[in-house]
Amino acid sequence: MAYTDGMSRNPYYNALLALAYIVLLVTIIFNTAGIAGGEQSSVLFPMIMLSLLVLSVSVMAFLFFYQPVTMLLDGKRDEALSFFLRTVGTFAAGTILLALVTAIVTH
Repeated sequence: MAYTDGMSRNPYYNALLALAYIVLLVTIIFNTAGIAGGEQSSVLFPMIMLSLLVLSVSVMAFLFFYQPVTMLLDGKRDEALSFFLRTVGTFAAGTILLALVTAIVTH
């Protein structure tokens, strides 16, 4: 059993996981903003935000690039490009859908 066996080889699943991660993260931040006291004058706030940025970039890099890079290294250039474009396209469609739903709900 290879260490990559449990990783997703479905670009649509990866894109939906990326959207779910963003929705979850924003929901947590939005709902806990009042708990933190509302003041971001502490030196810890920038540290937490920078750490969160690094974590988010790592998660997104894994979801968007791991499989295409693996395919590319295995000599499957066309499959890698197709996988990447399907992931990005699905993510873009989900982002547009989320924006439309937000626009409809808020008006």
